[in-house]
Amino acid sequence: MPGLPINENLDRLKVELELFGTSHDATMADRGQPMFNITRDTGEFLALLVRATAAKQVLEIGTSNGYSTLWLAEATRAIGGRVTTVELAPNKVALAQITFERSGFLCITLVQDDAKRLLETSATHLYDLVFLDAERSEYLGWWPQIRRVLRPGRLLVVDNATSHSHELAQLVQADAHFTTCLVPIGKGEFLATKALSVDEAR
Repeated sequence: MPGLPINENLDRLKVELELFGTSHDATMADRGQPMFNITRDTGEFLALLVRATAAKQVLEIGTSNGYSTLWLAEATRAIGGRVTTVELAPNKVALAQITFERSGFLCITLVQDDAKRLLETSATHLYDLVFLDAERSEYLGWWPQIRRVLRPGRLLVVDNATSHSHELAQLVQADAHFTTCLVPIGKGEFLATKALSVDEAR
């Protein structure tokens, strides 16, 4: 399938995914099936963060149908970087594959796997930005590996920080090696920057 020209056709694809996500989620009672897409202003914010921090290696945990990935990939592509995105649900992986084919982006690596396993097999200090938008009950178990794979001086972003409280924020705030803040965009974005002095053993 030929890729779409970047810019106006990419935005059309984003709008299509926004409408699909809204209409789809309104009809789904099973929490395992909705898309739970980020808001557009959150996408714009993520793209700005990628560019502002020159995040060339981005990890997204929770792909869904690939809407948030498009925002990350558009910005990462502009600076010569890559996005790795991990999703376990087969139906969402299938939707994301179609999204990425239509976008024409070659800077996206889609991994169908458990996020914990991907984190455990990733190199220490591999990622410049980690975007966490998945099952909140798993966050505490993933945290040691997220902390390890995040490069010193770089950024963790957690979605749904105001719409849904989670214990991870408290844990990160208590870590002396992280500086945090809450940004009231979309459903709330929790940001944490890792100190340059942190040096986990490989």
